[in-house]
Amino acid sequence: MGSSLRELRQRRQSVTSTKKITQAMELIAASKVIRAQQAARAALPYTRELNRAVAAAAVETHGQIDHPLTKPVEKVRRIALLQITSDRGMNGAYSSNVIKTAAQMRKRMEADGIEVYRYSVGRKIIQYNNFRDLPMQATWEGFSDAPTYAHAHEIADRLMEDFLKPYEEGGVDEIHAVYTRMESMLTQTPRVRKVLPIEVVRAGEVQNVPDDDDEFIPQYSFEPDAETVLDALMPLYVRSRIWFYLLQSAASQLASQQRAMKSATDNANQLIETLTRQANQARQAEITQEITEIVGGASALAESS
Repeated sequence: MGSSLRELRQRRQSVTSTKKITQAMELIAASKVIRAQQAARAALPYTRELNRAVAAAAVETHGQIDHPLTKPVEKVRRIALLQITSDRGMNGAYSSNVIKTAAQMRKRMEADGIEVYRYSVGRKIIQYNNFRDLPMQATWEGFSDAPTYAHAHEIADRLMEDFLKPYEEGGVDEIHAVYTRMESMLTQTPRVRKVLPIEVVRAGEVQNVPDDDDEFIPQYSFEPDAETVLDALMPLYVRSRIWFYLLQSAASQLASQQRAMKSATDNANQLIETLTRQANQARQAEITQEITEIVGGASALAESS
């Protein structure tokens, strides 16, 4: 009985230590997610104005856009799939949901006879692909919870470089991104979005704008001309898309981590209560046994005398 009581106390101490860790991680994630949301909101005005500028330039050219980043191919033979996950675990199903969505996308493409090139962001997707011996064209890691525009610039430039390559030299016909959109602190949804080629419809609106609004497009004056301005805006537009995906994924990761650590802390509290009750019962049983032994010994001495 003494051994059981000692074991219960050791388990309770271990769970208490784990609870302190999960509680600290919950508080850290709660503070970081606020900064991540603020970063996403701070980047939104630039993204919106860039979308309007691209749309206005498209209107000015009367939809006759001749740019390499807007040219679709007649038959898609190879696509690039950008997968954005986390660098660390302890964030619930955040990374697994992205991996599952990317796997479904890959199966659909391969069923249509389309080759898929993988571009991975985050250690979780990198480890997943390495464990299954799945080839990757490029990897990035170490910044999943705090991305910067420099990271988006690097990723976007590599994607555009491969998009502009001929197919025979390893180029891709389309680029799709799998990321997690933060709907709220309780809901984060994995999404698939086409990054390239950029599709501009007749009205001058850019497809897959992250936060569309119904405001009118301002009147712009272009110097030297709309075509030249549009050529300069297209790479900026792609980088802003990747930047938006990284910011949304970072906020989603931290929100998922906060929720997971809150659940782990609650479970630890329940386990501590259970172990405390079991330890008290074991202690009571131990005391009862000791009293019984004392009474029995006293009775035996009294009878012998």
